[in-house]
Amino acid sequence: MKEGEVVLLENVRFDKREEENDKEFSKALASLADIYVNDAFGTAHRAHSSTAGVSEFLPSVSGFLIEKEIKFLGDSLNNPRRPFVAILGGKKVSDKITVINNLLEKVDTLIIGGGMAYTFLKANGFSIGSSICEEDKLDLAKELIKKAEEKNVKLLLPIDVNVAKEFNENAESKVVNASNIEDGWQGLDIGPETIKTFEEVLKSAKTVMWNGPLGVFEFEKFAVRNK
Repeated sequence: MKEGEVVLLENVRFDKREEENDKEFSKALASLADIYVNDAFGTAHRAHSSTAGVSEFLPSVSGFLIEKEIKFLGDSLNNPRRPFVAILGGKKVSDKITVINNLLEKVDTLIIGGGMAYTFLKANGFSIGSSICEEDKLDLAKELIKKAEEKNVKLLLPIDVNVAKEFNENAESKVVNASNIEDGWQGLDIGPETIKTFEEVLKSAKTVMWNGPLGVFEFEKFAVRNK
């Protein structure tokens, strides 16, 4: 490269070694640079080659955007305007254990959606059909539900969900009660009553923190947005 030139790489997610945090792939990426600057706050937690992997082979620092995000989060967590509401989505409870535990010490309301909600729903004794569930985290989910009660934190789970026969954007789908999903059906999004319930809580919130999607937004029919 000449001075002033920029190299633009193809999206590393096209290479399966990225999510595997493959050491040789990380080395190859690192060989293109002298220093690694991570300014992608939303992906900084991932143990992938382009995040954690590269940093093992190059001097690494955070960028100004991450600095801004950390400052904002620190202020919001340490001195929030109340009511303080947090929304957590995504697939796995295991990815958010530390976050949930910390938030239960600070928030007034914790909203849980996305794939991780089905582990909590099953922990409550509900039928979740073929929905994603971390069976080995059911006891943990029960502990977190109990902790929310002890801390007087309102923990909100979906009350209705949009379910499908298969994980496919064109799959047959319908809205059902979140406490009784039939076998062979899997939850892919929150339902209209859940949206209304969450909206009511958010209307009065003074501080809102949101991490993770509440549905399979990649598929149009499971990416409903209220107008």
